Amino acid sequence: MNKPIRSQKGDALTDLILTLFRANNLTLMWGDRLVGPFGLTSARWQILGAIVQANRPQPVAWLARDLGANRQNVQRIVNDLHQEGVVMFEPNPHHRRAHLVVLTEKGRRAYDSAINAYNPRVDALAEDLSVDDIRIAHRVMATLRAKLEEEMDAEKNG
Repeated sequence: MNKPIRSQKGDALTDLILTLFRANNLTLMWGDRLVGPFGLTSARWQILGAIVQANRPQPVAWLARDLGANRQNVQRIVNDLHQEGVVMFEPNPHHRRAHLVVLTEKGRRAYDSAINAYNPRVDALAEDLSVDDIRIAHRVMATLRAKLEEEMDAEKNG
């Protein structure tokens, strides 16, 4: 089988993307083990984090957008969290059917417990990395994300 012809930058980005796939899978498994004792998974924890990070209660579609996730998947998880009393729905004054998602006290406790477990673990992971290297990696990831979002938007609107 012939090796595809790509630029040097394309090869380097391919290596990065493959490493990202592997790191993402490991990060999700690590997160699942970390927050499992609090009744969460990485996916649930991400959604709780999006709710906490938002300036105000938001509908599922906005949470999905902020996470870069599929709206239907987020809706399914939010519905499960609602059934378990972790989140509740509030009326949305701007849209009758798109209710706002907010944490319950149970959800706040689960999120706070997860963060309290996470903080020392992330500090340990960061121990041998420089802040500058972390910031450079973040910049590269943010740029890659923006380019991918542009491409997806162009395909959707084009």
